[in-house]
Amino acid sequence: MRTEYDFSKSKPNPYARKLKQPVTIRLDESTVRYFKKLAQELDMPYQSLINLYLRDCASTGRSLTLKWRPKKSGRAA
Repeated sequence: MRTEYDFSKSKPNPYARKLKQPVTIRLDESTVRYFKKLAQELDMPYQSLINLYLRDCASTGRSLTLKWRPKKSGRAA
């Protein structure tokens, strides 16, 4: 191993924009089981499958048709 390295001719990583951001997300057990089963059938990691699905939703502008009622603040859950 060198004691010093010369980075004067280095270039920025062209793939840096495509790097993934780690996040923590809580999913229902049945949802994870579904994606794990499907990913196993496709022979790919289930996290990649979930990412591809969400990317497709985002790129096509897909939205859910549901009514969400947020919990009222100040009430015990």
